[in-house]
Parts: sequence; C-alpha cells; structure tokens
Amino acid sequence: MSTEKQNKRGRRGRRAPEQTGGAAATPPAAKIPRREPCEKAAALVCAVRAALEPLADAKRAREMRAYMRGMFEYLGMGTPVRRAAVAPLIRAFRPADASELRQAVEGLWRMREREYQYVALDLLARYERLLSLGDLPWLVDRVQEKSWWDTVDALLKAIGPVVERAGAKGKRAMDAAVKHRNFWVRRIAMLHQLGLRETTDTKRLFGYAERLAPEGEFFIRKAIGWALRDYAWFNWRAVERFLKTTRAPLSGLTVREASKNFGALRRRRSPGESPDRGR
Repeated sequence: MSTEKQNKRGRRGRRAPEQTGGAAATPPAAKIPRREPCEKAAALVCAVRAALEPLADAKRAREMRAYMRGMFEYLGMGTPVRRAAVAPLIRAFRPADASELRQAVEGLWRMREREYQYVALDLLARYERLLSLGDLPWLVDRVQEKSWWDTVDALLKAIGPVVERAGAKGKRAMDAAVKHRNFWVRRIAMLHQLGLRETTDTKRLFGYAERLAPEGEFFIRKAIGWALRDYAWFNWRAVERFLKTTRAPLSGLTVREASKNFGALRRRRSPGESPDRGR
C-alpha cells in the first residue's frame, strides 16, 4: 500500500473532536466565568479603593481625625464626594445572597481608613433586605468592631428592618441585646425602633428606657432621649406622661432630649383636631 493511501486511511480512522451547538460552537474557555462570592467581594473592595484613593486630601484627613478624637484614620473627603465616587460600584455589585453581602462588608471593614467603613454601611443600607434574623449576630459583631457613634448608629438602618421583619423573635433578640455587656449593643437595642411611629412597641420602648436609666454612659443617656423624642413625633403625650410618672432615675440629658419638641408639637395640632388625639 502506498504511503499516500496509508495517510488517507489514517485520517479516516481518526475521530474528529466532538462539537456541540453547531460547527461554530464557542469553546468553554471563551465564556465569561461566574465569579465566586469571595472573589466578587474582593473585586468590589479593590474597585472602591481605586475610586477613593485619588480623592484623598491629607489636610482634611487630619481635621476629620481630630474631630473623631484621633480614633480613626481618614482619606479625607466629605460624604457627598465619597458617595458619588462609589455609587456606581454599589449599584453594580448586586450580591446574590447574604453571604456575598457579608463578605464585601467584612472586606471594607478591615480597611484602615474610616471612609471604607462608611462605604460598607451604604452597601448594607442598599441591600439590607437580603439579611435575616440569622445575620443579626454578625451585625452585632460589626457594632462591637471599630465602634463609635458614626458606624453604630448607621448600622441601625440594617438592624432595625431585620428585627422588624423577624417579628416576635426579633423582639426577643433585642430583649437580650439591651442586657448585653457592650454598651454600644445596648444603645442599638434602645434605638432599634426609630421611625416606627404607630407600630412602635411602647412596652419595650419605655421598659428599655427604665432599664437603662441608671447608667452613667453619655451615649446611653443620649440614646434614651433620642428614642423617646422620636416616638413623641407620633404621640408626644405618651412620652410626656412617661417622663412624669416613671420612677426610673432618668438623667437631665435624657429628659431634655425627650421633651425637646414638646412645645412645637403642642402647637402643631391641625384645626379641629381633638386635644386627646394620640393618647
């Protein structure tokens, strides 16, 4: 047999590689791979850093650090500038689940400058509906890490809705939180009902206020007054009655904060409104 015939037979004997999807099928390597959750979160952190670092202002960073008693380092930029720089990144992130959201937040929380924690808080506020009561211990951990009023109070935007959606189980979680050894967690318990108005659990509102009243911590006394003042926008008479009748040793700061708007609220009644409305 000639060499040419052997070559032809050899070519006929080989099986061609299988193809799917037609002759022009795209090889698997050409497809865009789906990012694993941790990789996606890490990519967001890198993108946020690339967006913020060019905006750093050393002079402003020193001023911000001094304002926060030297507790944190800053890049040095205002909230509007920071949010404008990262808003497209937050919108595009779209975490698939709570785990992916937590990984991104943790990555930003580990960053040295405070602005990265603020970005993490904006991320949480946008996607808080992914979180459930099972994520509450993780949120409480964030309350206790790099704690100060700016991040603790902003975490309420995630914690409050999580507790509200959990119903009775969420309320019991706050009953435990108000007894927590960390006063920032107790502050969260006192403030978690901000903005609920007519759905406020007043038994817990006033009960937490009485439980925390003996504490000397400024941020607890302020929180009690803030929570009462917020509810007063809906029912100032109930708050006034509580302040007059409670035997708890409320501080002067708490009482001033709670009653700050009473004068305006008394004058705010619309024509024809019953004086007893809101009791």
